[in-house]
Amino acid sequence: MQQRSKPTQGKLMITLHINGQDKALDIDPATPLLWALRDTLNMTGTKFGCGAALCGACTVHLDGQPIRSCVTPVASAAGKKITTIEAIENDKVGKAVQAAWVKHDVPQCGYCQSGQVMSATALLKSNSKPTDADIDAAMSGNICRCGTYQRIRAAIKDAAANLA
Repeated sequence: MQQRSKPTQGKLMITLHINGQDKALDIDPATPLLWALRDTLNMTGTKFGCGAALCGACTVHLDGQPIRSCVTPVASAAGKKITTIEAIENDKVGKAVQAAWVKHDVPQCGYCQSGQVMSATALLKSNSKPTDADIDAAMSGNICRCGTYQRIRAAIKDAAANLA
């Protein structure tokens, strides 16, 4: 597991708007958002995968866009709307994606699933009728080591159909 970097700038009070609530954190502004979520706020749904924004396990939404929280400093997220997997079921599209995930038995080990669901939700919010190429492009930054890519694509298509 990657070592967390030691604070270099000192702590500041930073307010993050997470899942509809403001959270004031006394934290180094360079701390990756992932560690603020997991270690400071005990929101463990967002996973650590690679620490280099390559696998997508740490995907959350920042102002509705999927981002990799492992490389996003908390200071850059201040004043923006952060949505994590913990609140995605409260979103119509997110709820449809989660239902399709279950229907198509997408998860195997489940480790990557929160990032996959977050990316799929963002895709369907921006493109309600994605083609296979659209899905592949939107999901290309999310790695599933169990190889459930065909199920992921089928679940996204199913969620899109149910939202239409």
